[in-house]
Amino acid sequence: MTTYAEEITASRRLTILLALYFANAFTMNRAVLRDQVGRTGYVTSMDEMMADLEWLVSIDLIEMLEMDVVRLTYRGEVIALGRSQVNGVRRPSPAVTASKPTAKPLSLI
Repeated sequence: MTTYAEEITASRRLTILLALYFANAFTMNRAVLRDQVGRTGYVTSMDEMMADLEWLVSIDLIEMLEMDVVRLTYRGEVIALGRSQVNGVRRPSPAVTASKPTAKPLSLI
């Protein structure tokens, strides 16, 4: 049985993966990512965020790039969309597993 703190951590990690999934080129600056995760209700310290990011790197769900940039891996995408599961990351609800929205073309006026 998992504790409440473990459930919150697993949900926060899923939120990190989903934020990267919906980001341009599946990448985001660490500070911006922390802000984005905070907007979903998971306000966290930079130490907690770094611990989550390092854990996600250790199981190959994300990769750390230069200049504090984080990128989602293919395996991270699979987990974020609920196509596979891993202990420590909450499984998304069915509504989240819908396909990524595509950009609409600009109309000419």
